[in-house]
Amino acid sequence: MEIYRQLVFDALSTVEEPDLKKDLVTLGMVRQVEATAQSVRVVVNLTTPACPLKELIRSRCTDAIAAFYKQNGDAEPAIIIELTADVTSGRTGGPVLPGVRNIIAVASGKGGVGKSTVTANLAYALARSGARVGVIDADISGPSMPMMFGAEDEQPGLIQVDGANRIVPVVRYGVKLLSIGFLTPPDSAVVWRGPMMSSALRQFIQDTEWGELDYLLFDMPPGTSDIHLTLVSTVPITGAVVVTTPQKVALADAQKAFSMFKQPQINVDVLGVVENMSWFEPEELPGSRYFLFGKDGGAALAKHNNVPLLGQIPLIQAVRQAADDGLPVVAGGGVVAAYFKALAESVAQEVAIRNAARMDNLEAVQA
Repeated sequence: MEIYRQLVFDALSTVEEPDLKKDLVTLGMVRQVEATAQSVRVVVNLTTPACPLKELIRSRCTDAIAAFYKQNGDAEPAIIIELTADVTSGRTGGPVLPGVRNIIAVASGKGGVGKSTVTANLAYALARSGARVGVIDADISGPSMPMMFGAEDEQPGLIQVDGANRIVPVVRYGVKLLSIGFLTPPDSAVVWRGPMMSSALRQFIQDTEWGELDYLLFDMPPGTSDIHLTLVSTVPITGAVVVTTPQKVALADAQKAFSMFKQPQINVDVLGVVENMSWFEPEELPGSRYFLFGKDGGAALAKHNNVPLLGQIPLIQAVRQAADDGLPVVAGGGVVAAYFKALAESVAQEVAIRNAARMDNLEAVQA
């Protein structure tokens, strides 16, 4: 009945999306409403399937509808709130990867901080939430993704599109992957100058059938190099994630990564910091924390640069074992899986916030 549909819309116009600070109706997130005096069914479309606040939104919608029915003099109906998701995109232009909504560079100031481990598990966790995810292994001289995903023996496919050869990524655990490690013998070293590495990266981006993706992650080489300049000059980047350990020397190099992304010729937003190896937690003593590399250095780095601390990942043997076995540790459940799931939710949340801000700015300029 139309009177009850309007009642539900009025109720949902009082429910604010916690991150975007606007109501669900104004944001266009209410996709379907069926309402009678006895029952209500609403479809709310979120900004990402990895939304960490989905249950909060569901609860607020239920409470608001019940309150409006009560104010109308009706008994509380049976309420069903269905949550779907379309990942937002704040990118403009970008003809090279038109089907990719968000491009995220996972970077670090130095090697050995677990950047590739974070990339692999972040990708898997996002895919497991229902997002469409791809990973480009941009660390040409030290590729890790084939081993991280247990795909060392696989090779990309090749198809012809409009008379041109196109690379078909390897798919593992629902994640599309491309790495120089798929194209070279495992024991051989890739001894290339910068221009050759940049050319390989451009080919991975431009000559590959990525299709429709919600998130395309780039596992960047450590430090600052030609690869970073090639990436930002080839495609529009949604944002970067900086990975560090709490150790002072790692933090110093991570700060250089921040400085690089802030340079005018790069100008990439940093979504936040991931502090890896935050503490050592023996599996036989869950909950016991030993701060081997210092404490809260990543939090201090994030605060200094006015960005969120996206997550803290403990040093647990299961992480190393899972990488050796070629299965992201987040797939196995357990304590550490929860940390990576929370990290994926934080990254997706921050991307949605940045995209909304970009669209608001664009609309303001056009007005």
